Amino acid sequence: MNDPKAPSDWLKVDGIDALVELALNPHWSWNHAADGLWEGLDKELWATTQNQRVILRTVSREKIKAALREPEFRLRLDNLLRQNRESYNTDAWFQHKHPGAALSSIAYFSMEFMLSEALPVYSGGLGNVAGDRMKAASDLGVPVVGVGLLYGQGYFRQDFDSEGRQQALYPVNDPGQLPIRPCVNGGLNLSELDGWWAEAYSPEVGWAIGDGREHGEDPAWDAAEAEALYNLLEHELIPEFYERDEKGMPSRWLEHIRESMARLTSEFSATRAIREYTENHYLPAASGYHERAAGDSALGVGLLHRQRDIDRHWSTVRLGAVEIETHDGQHFFEVKVCPGALNPDQLRVELYADSVQPGEPALTVMTTHEARAASSNDSIYLAQVSATRRASDYTARIIPTIPALQCRSKRGRSFGSAEI
Repeated sequence: MNDPKAPSDWLKVDGIDALVELALNPHWSWNHAADGLWEGLDKELWATTQNQRVILRTVSREKIKAALREPEFRLRLDNLLRQNRESYNTDAWFQHKHPGAALSSIAYFSMEFMLSEALPVYSGGLGNVAGDRMKAASDLGVPVVGVGLLYGQGYFRQDFDSEGRQQALYPVNDPGQLPIRPCVNGGLNLSELDGWWAEAYSPEVGWAIGDGREHGEDPAWDAAEAEALYNLLEHELIPEFYERDEKGMPSRWLEHIRESMARLTSEFSATRAIREYTENHYLPAASGYHERAAGDSALGVGLLHRQRDIDRHWSTVRLGAVEIETHDGQHFFEVKVCPGALNPDQLRVELYADSVQPGEPALTVMTTHEARAASSNDSIYLAQVSATRRASDYTARIIPTIPALQCRSKRGRSFGSAEI
């Protein structure tokens, strides 16, 4: 507590260092075991600020010293301090599940983090999500470091004067009044089919409008969605909420709540997200980094040489004739490829067709055939696809590949089978 206003001997007060240690750990913003400690120093101020540092800077020295002399207060403080220190030394999910992992630190960049009302660097959904991720990472022992912005003026409340001009009234907003994801507290969702709701929606857990697609600034579509919203409110939501059984309970509404909490709480949680991010992204990225950095970045040097080799000799690659046979409900493609000055393992031959409906295009990797073409340097590639589409829909193309990279070079040479 480096408060220039504090007396020079303030930190010499027996027990104050323990209070400072607890106050500076934001873990207590979502683990409320220490709330009673701060309430014991100033209940009204704690209820107003939820800020441990403000408590220590505002409550008189004499009152804090008196509290520290009380056996019950001191016992609670000592127990919380022990828990606080043990939490740093106890292995969590990450240490148990991935001991010795190459992952040492993850930077989480966000414009907002909703960690505590005492740290007002958030205002909406972005901060809510980022804060939940940070809290879950802390509980799971995943080494995540949040990188954000410290806003000098914090929040402002928008108001208007008598002339209609906006007035920014600074920081009187309660930073704790933020939206939270309804599924964890029994609220029900009525929303467009986008974001997480597009994945989570089913009629048993809430309501949806729209078709999940982008329609731009289409007034007709806006009107249709507005009509759908009012219909849902009038014919489903409001009747379900106000329809009561013999005990005066909205039974159908409560059934929706139970389904929502049972199905969505564990699936759409920060804990699940952090575990999946860690295992599917963070750990592979860390392993990939160490692999690329090994041997004075030998892998990177080799990749650079291979890429330069492809750049230098790409013009010598030739796509020859494409032969197609159709029978037994399948198209059979045979493509002759001359790799030129490159090796066949530097090339990938594919059959490509645009998607019929919105979605991913059809892509089939062709395999080499042991037989060689007339020219000893040529290779034969084979593939078969369903004949539900015309053979002319497919294009044979050559893509340069570098096996150690996770993505292929975008350069390619293609031959349209429709032109055969």
